[in-house]
Amino acid sequence: MDVPGAGRAGQAPWKKMSAEELENQYSPSRWVVRLGAEEALRTYKQIGCEATRKARDTCRNQLHVPYGEGEGERLDIYFPEQASETLPFFVFFHGGYWQSGSKDESAFMVIPLTAQGVAVVMVAYDIAPKGTLDQMVDQVTRSVVFVQKRYPHNKGIYLCGHSAGAHLAAMMLLANWTKHGVTPNLRGFFLVSGVYDLQPIVFTSQNAPLLMTLEDAQRNSPQWHLEVAGAQPVDPSCPVLVAVGQHDSPEFHRQSRELHQALCRDGWKASFEELRDVDHFEIIENLTQKDDALTQIILKTIFQE
Repeated sequence: MDVPGAGRAGQAPWKKMSAEELENQYSPSRWVVRLGAEEALRTYKQIGCEATRKARDTCRNQLHVPYGEGEGERLDIYFPEQASETLPFFVFFHGGYWQSGSKDESAFMVIPLTAQGVAVVMVAYDIAPKGTLDQMVDQVTRSVVFVQKRYPHNKGIYLCGHSAGAHLAAMMLLANWTKHGVTPNLRGFFLVSGVYDLQPIVFTSQNAPLLMTLEDAQRNSPQWHLEVAGAQPVDPSCPVLVAVGQHDSPEFHRQSRELHQALCRDGWKASFEELRDVDHFEIIENLTQKDDALTQIILKTIFQE
């Protein structure tokens, strides 16, 4: 498999890579230093399933709430002990390269956040091959609209995504809310170890179930939209954190830094964090801990400490 434009000067770095290196760069489990690749994936799923089970057993919740008519359009809502109409809502989009993962195994942060008075929403969407990228973006957009309409007196909606979920959250920076009849009370974004230019993915094995063309990838790339058309923030004070793990691959680092730079150029209140001593999976696994660095950043952002 040849990568178009490989070796040309002035091209994006990924275009100069061999097919083998491109595959390596976009295979996060290969960069884990503490475990083997398969064990890292197995541990990640195990921790996510256990965190979800605990959250469902111990937190007030509403599970499998439909936000649309599609079978896969469901979300889980976890509430703090203190009932209130004016809660902040933390909305999470899971990762899995748009082809695996589930809300039913991703509730890592529910117990630490609900303990501090934050409602947490876990969103499901139709992963590939059932869902296309365009459909997934539309689904998560409608999930945010649903939360706003259901809880109109919220104290802010904070969007977070991991890996492929970070891409979906970043697409919400560009959403046309007017066609949905409501502008969500967005107060923060947490984009964690994401991919924001999807064009390299087209030339990896990850694209097999996605069937993305380069046109599909470009249309669904927040990086491309920010660089070509720009996107002025609806609220210039809304913070956007772009975070990446120290042990994420160089391409994940590059993508995160370039998104941060594009956001800053377009006037967003963006910040960048490389979280030390964590890989692509630990960065989210550790949200089960209240004293985790990212957990603390999230809480400080929500409560403006």
